[in-house]
Amino acid sequence: MTKSEFVKAVAKRTGTTQSDAEEFVFASIDIIQKELAEGGSVDFPGFGKFYVRERAEREGKVPGTGEAVIIPAATVPGFKPGKLLKEAVN
Repeated sequence: MTKSEFVKAVAKRTGTTQSDAEEFVFASIDIIQKELAEGGSVDFPGFGKFYVRERAEREGKVPGTGEAVIIPAATVPGFKPGKLLKEAVN
């Protein structure tokens, strides 16, 4: 599903215009991004939880040469699916 298909589905489901639905979708994404950027998390019971985690520094290899390189530590977003989402997919 593309972004525009998703916006159309939200508009149809909520009975709003595509413009209003697009604003809602992007506002939701912006709120989630801001919360994660501040180190927080966003939990939708049954659906899942967006969170941030620390990834440790590690050693990797350049595929072409096999040369060892150090991949720096990073803060990365994560998502843990909830029980209802897991059941819906299975």
